[in-house]
Amino acid sequence: MTGPDPLRTCREAVEAIQGASPLRPRVGIILGTGLGGLADEIQVETEVPYRDIPHMPIPTVETHRGRLLLGHLEGTPVVALAGRFHLYEGYSAAQAAFPVRVLALLGVDVLVISGACGAMNPLMAPGDLVLLDDHLNLLGDNPLMGPNADELGPRFPDMSEPYDAGLRALARRHALELGIALRDGVYAAVPGPQLETRAEYRMLRRLGADVVGMSTVPEVIAARHAGLRVLGIPIVTDMGLPDALEPVNVERILATAARAEPNLTRLLSRVVGDLDSVPAPS
Repeated sequence: MTGPDPLRTCREAVEAIQGASPLRPRVGIILGTGLGGLADEIQVETEVPYRDIPHMPIPTVETHRGRLLLGHLEGTPVVALAGRFHLYEGYSAAQAAFPVRVLALLGVDVLVISGACGAMNPLMAPGDLVLLDDHLNLLGDNPLMGPNADELGPRFPDMSEPYDAGLRALARRHALELGIALRDGVYAAVPGPQLETRAEYRMLRRLGADVVGMSTVPEVIAARHAGLRVLGIPIVTDMGLPDALEPVNVERILATAARAEPNLTRLLSRVVGDLDSVPAPS
């Protein structure tokens, strides 16, 4: 059994967005937990509710608004997704990644992703920003499963560099200039929604992960499939140290993200405004 044609559904979503705004964005931004402040920095010209975009899922998580924002950030035309989708909500990886494919067809060539994550690396601390250099897909699902639409990307995309080296170097430079600590790390994606047990944190650390979360990877896979350059910088909101594990609640996670948000907003604003200094991949 096959589902809806992915190219057709993406094109129908693109037509609705282009009918609402003539803006042609260069950068796509996924406003995960901790990026509300960046949305306020965007000079929004058009705001499109997800319910007005054909085939767009609707977020069920209270902190995800479900709106697409078109405008400019530091003079750069951008499109921002205020609301993302997770497998624990009942969505598939393909549904979680659907908006990224839509952004690619809108003409975006850079995708910026953030969100909340827990850290297993003892050198990290709550509030740290993590510059992702790789990931582990432990979701048991992949947005590329099923028939491939060659117009969206190749059947077997390369994933040797999921997070763009040039964008990472740019982020490091601006973080240094701003006096913002930036940790390198590998992200492990798990289904959730429960947080991890002590044994699971130990397993993830032994597998090579520094941080863990419940999103990001499906979006990155779809972005790389479409040829987009990706920059991922999540916020550490809690610690997963097995021998010193403490109970965590959502309120504390949101409070930690809110405290780190100004630094992330300043950093990403500078990066988006300086993209022309990064040579395009050959």
